[in-house]
Amino acid sequence: MTATTGVSGRSDAMRIVMIAPPWYNVPPLGYGGIESMLAELVAGLSRRGHDITLIGAGKAGTSARFLPTYDLAPSARIGESLPEVLHAAKAYGMAAGLDADIVHDHSLAGPLTASARPVPTVITCHGEVEGELGEYYRLLGTTVSMVGISEAQRRIAPGLNWAGVIHNAIETASFPFREDKEDWVLWLGRLSRDKGAHLAIDVARAAGRRILLAGKLIEPGEHDYFEQQVRPRLGPDAEYLGEADAGRKRELLAAARCLLFPILWEEPFGMVMIESMACGTPVVALGRGAVPEVIVDGVTGLVRSRAWELPEAVEAAGALDPHACRAHVARHFDVEVMTERYERVYRRIIAALAEPAGGGARDLALPVT
Repeated sequence: MTATTGVSGRSDAMRIVMIAPPWYNVPPLGYGGIESMLAELVAGLSRRGHDITLIGAGKAGTSARFLPTYDLAPSARIGESLPEVLHAAKAYGMAAGLDADIVHDHSLAGPLTASARPVPTVITCHGEVEGELGEYYRLLGTTVSMVGISEAQRRIAPGLNWAGVIHNAIETASFPFREDKEDWVLWLGRLSRDKGAHLAIDVARAAGRRILLAGKLIEPGEHDYFEQQVRPRLGPDAEYLGEADAGRKRELLAAARCLLFPILWEEPFGMVMIESMACGTPVVALGRGAVPEVIVDGVTGLVRSRAWELPEAVEAAGALDPHACRAHVARHFDVEVMTERYERVYRRIIAALAEPAGGGARDLALPVT
């Protein structure tokens, strides 16, 4: 199908079906990096005049037309297979009844239905692209066009059907800027070993700084990790605050001396880094995954290769300019930048499908610029 006049009157407006994962509302009330990114993308595309239908779980929270697969997002069942599969089946039926130019699927099981629809499907790979997940994406072949969220992620699996790399983004103006910082450091994320909360406590303690931790603690594996590795380390200088909602997260990020991001895996992006820098708060991180793409070392944060180097970096972070942190996010990771890049990818994929020879996504590679 071809693009038609949208709600804004734009003659080149696209009709886009956006499929969210089933686990949280869009936007999320608390934790939910994918859902936060998705809400920003929907808002950005809507401002550009495109006709957006969002298929997800829970309550409507964006300006898009909303079709719910669950009246209440099944957050307590995250990790189970049936909610994901049922969500995919419902979403396929809902999308089939819509007049769309392209489907953008952010769910795990949903892409399995891509070959059964007449319009192209683009997926954003929000997590790993190796192991069993990598095999899954390989088997999807050319039924989907894949967007990576960092060059680091795409390098891990260069043979997949990539259509481009587009960094995640935020509405920079929605994050409070604060120039004067307090003397404690912050860790914010999901309570899993890969995110390094236990290491963050050790680093802060070695630097002689108090640390506050806030993060999701729902799944059994998260509770196991917390009890074994985090709780024994807590004390007067290391406090767990629970999960922070959107407002509390912003308060913490704006006030902290720095954000600690001592990841122990090849993180494909890391939304909390750009959220922190948007508040004028530098990030002290281990340089794995996308970290070197997101942080300008020595300007918006400090990137180190070994954990023992991080305590000194915590002290050095106090000399970095909060204004430079904010400007970096506004220039490279604002929602308008991300939206424009997705718009370009959609148009190229739609145009390739319309070509008589049937163009392929491998010819569409769009690096981050």
